[in-house]
Amino acid sequence: MSYMTTSERQLSLSAEIGTVKTRVEFAQTLGRTARAFGFEHISFMFAPTPESTLSKALVIETTLPSAYFNQFDRARMMRSPAFAMGMSQSVLPRVWNNTSATSPTVLPVELKELLLAHGMTMGVAIPAYLVDGERVLFWFGGDRAPLGQIELNELMMITHYLVDAYNLVKQSKNATLPTLSAREREVVRWTAQGKTSIEIGQILSLSDHTVNAYMMSAIRKLDCVNRTQLVAKAIRMKLIS
Repeated sequence: MSYMTTSERQLSLSAEIGTVKTRVEFAQTLGRTARAFGFEHISFMFAPTPESTLSKALVIETTLPSAYFNQFDRARMMRSPAFAMGMSQSVLPRVWNNTSATSPTVLPVELKELLLAHGMTMGVAIPAYLVDGERVLFWFGGDRAPLGQIELNELMMITHYLVDAYNLVKQSKNATLPTLSAREREVVRWTAQGKTSIEIGQILSLSDHTVNAYMMSAIRKLDCVNRTQLVAKAIRMKLIS
């Protein structure tokens, strides 16, 4: 198999990213970017916060199957101090390697096993910021040799291009209108009726942490800043009645 040189790969990917106009094209380009660097998977997601409980509520685009996130969330890995500290606070790329005892990032045992089960022996999480100030992560994972500094620098540059493309897609008229999942609509509907997270959790047989996770996901999807704005916008868009 022949590989492009660093300059050829960067030129090729930057040219493709520059043509992205829709959310579908953005997702396809994410996948091709991962493969160009020898990774099997990529997740583009909002960075977790201390209040985050569900990974699936943070995902914007991913090539990973839903089974991965279901197992991740069932094991409550988002609450792991090692994961939370590494993913929510770092401003530098976090490289991890499941086959090396000297990996710069120490992952919880359950997460290591999950990653290996999906064929990911190493990877890197690269933080970035959207134009509105929202913190996001590019999570690359696969079975390849460790990244060298030159290749990591190139990958970081490419993620800057990807962020620019996503910002344009969000602002474009061609962007897909935001939609809420059935569970998110339920949570927002009960919020509109004045129910608290604890009360909604009792109604839907969910924990208040899970209710808050769905609420935060809906807030992000509709580009709102709080619950009041979310309810008003959801009603205006006829997402709830």
